[in-house]
Amino acid sequence: MASGYQLPSLTMVVCGLFVAYVLHSAWTLGQLFVPPSCPTPADCIQPLIAQQPPLQLLAFTSLRRQPSQMGDMTLVHRVKKFDYLTDHQSDIHVALPKRVRNNGTYFLHIFLTSPGVDPEDWNALVGGERSMYAFSPLTQYHTPDPTTFNLLGKDEGQKSQASEGEGEGSSRSSRSSDNNKPDQQHHQHPVTHFQSRVVFNVLTDPVPLPRHELPYDLGRSLRLDTRGRYLPILHVDSLSARLRDLVLVSSDTLAANLTLVYAPVSYGKLRLWLQFEGALKPISELGFSPKDVDEVKGIFSDTNLYFLFITFLIAALHMLFDFLAFKNEISFWRGRRSMAGISPSSVAWRAVSQIIVFLYLLDENTSLLVLVPAGVGGIIELWKVTKAFHIRVVGWRLKVERARTDAESTTQQLDSQGITYLSYLLYPLLVAGAVYSLIYTPHRSWYSWVINTLVNGVYAFGFLFMLPQLFINYKLKSVAHLPWKAFMYKAFNTFIDDLFAFIIIMPTAHRVACFRDDVVFIIYLYQRWLYPVDKSRMNEFGETGEDQKQLKDKKKED
Repeated sequence: MASGYQLPSLTMVVCGLFVAYVLHSAWTLGQLFVPPSCPTPADCIQPLIAQQPPLQLLAFTSLRRQPSQMGDMTLVHRVKKFDYLTDHQSDIHVALPKRVRNNGTYFLHIFLTSPGVDPEDWNALVGGERSMYAFSPLTQYHTPDPTTFNLLGKDEGQKSQASEGEGEGSSRSSRSSDNNKPDQQHHQHPVTHFQSRVVFNVLTDPVPLPRHELPYDLGRSLRLDTRGRYLPILHVDSLSARLRDLVLVSSDTLAANLTLVYAPVSYGKLRLWLQFEGALKPISELGFSPKDVDEVKGIFSDTNLYFLFITFLIAALHMLFDFLAFKNEISFWRGRRSMAGISPSSVAWRAVSQIIVFLYLLDENTSLLVLVPAGVGGIIELWKVTKAFHIRVVGWRLKVERARTDAESTTQQLDSQGITYLSYLLYPLLVAGAVYSLIYTPHRSWYSWVINTLVNGVYAFGFLFMLPQLFINYKLKSVAHLPWKAFMYKAFNTFIDDLFAFIIIMPTAHRVACFRDDVVFIIYLYQRWLYPVDKSRMNEFGETGEDQKQLKDKKKED
């Protein structure tokens, strides 16, 4: 090995793997949109949709998933001349049998047939040459969201948990006023809900398919007519079946409104959607809750195709910056020999606030996509507290490793001074917010009120606890003691979080906090510009630029 050869850094290796992953993913997804080619026309299965045959739409409801006779189904919707080339939707009034009202199941069966097929002819409907079929569950067992109530006993404060923070993720369930008592909140159990919106598609691209190399995701849906042409592929979009469209079914619910939505689908999008639907099954088996799966569905169904690809790229960048920020922050705190210039109160506050945010997200039943990163962040912040205060855990006791240096004592004095100024503003705001929430805002329990009060203080005024660090930077006229590499990676992720705040369902307060962090990083960047680097000043590792230069010169001489 040559003496001047140097192994690539971990950051370089990770970035290389990231680029390879993005390119491979882009190539894999791109292949879904490229129709397979046929060596000769005789090797292809031609699509019947290319002839634009007339079709009729028939929709039935049934208590059975696989009905065996016409008596098992009830016709609820019919379109004799179905236009499968344009989008449209229909509102259907569906009667609910007694069995469904008693916590039973219900199904929707959709048929596309020739216009002359009689809806009452079972054999022609099921065995017709041009009959296409798909089904969708109309009911789902779901636990109703617990209701909230005014803790001071005012009935006018009652409302459901479908608060502004969970508006899109909450089901449109009716709730009984008897659930307003705290001792009943823990007795919720899954009950039947009606799926009030069903989306289905027909593949309208006239794409010939090779007989011997059929795409595996489309092959199981193909059905041929007597001339060897494959019938239009009918597909029910399960990604559009969202929790927000569920309606609670009680014993008094005699009927429900069903919105039947149709949209033609292209070859590439249908294959992509089939891939996504297949990927959601392992997620459920891994223990993710229905709400977590619903959040993932929202990423796919609530965004257009181009924005979805941008989201994938940004999500990959978010993972990369998360790793790099974690790596550099751990390196910074592990190698830190002096806490001079670092605000201990800011470090402690970040740990406390992260734990409060985690408990709040847990209380709000937030998606694991948001909850897990918050929990990991809380553990890291607690570890940083032990480093900032020179604390070591010995058995079950906390032990202070050493006393502060003079530089650290100066930093502590400046930090205490900044906290004193901050308390004049922060404490009255927190008390006022807690009293207002208690009087005017319904909650599920006293614990819920405490957590909501604390987290509102974190989200609304948490950035104020960054002021002591800004105050120390101002007094020292330096920012060299801060972990700038980790800060920059976190800044990139903060701007990415701004985009995800509109994609992943989360409480509104948590969404607003993503934009609040932008302001904090901008102030830090301004201070970095305001206080240029001084080579004689110590950096985050307790070294000066002059020391590093002398060390490099010595290595060159050796």
